[in-house]
Amino acid sequence: MFINAFSSLFNIVGSLLIIYGGLRSISGVILIEVLKKHFSYQQVRKELTNKIVFGLEFFIAADILETLLNPSQEELLLLGTVVLIRTILGYFLSKEVTEYQLD
Repeated sequence: MFINAFSSLFNIVGSLLIIYGGLRSISGVILIEVLKKHFSYQQVRKELTNKIVFGLEFFIAADILETLLNPSQEELLLLGTVVLIRTILGYFLSKEVTEYQLD
């Protein structure tokens, strides 16, 4: 189905964003520690957090599309719980990056 395809695509994109953020963070840490390049851990962590939050937004979109296919009361409650948890997680990750100096 059309909705299934987009739901799968959003899940894949969300996963790829998080993986990409993790790989970039690993390379940033290597540049800082091994090659003694002048980068800040704050910037590395901020970029990783941004990728995680962005990836979570794609997962939420995929969950919404999946619920459209099977809108039972149980599925709606599950969706609401998952969206709430991911939204809270994204909020606190974003807040941590903007409020605290992590060097």
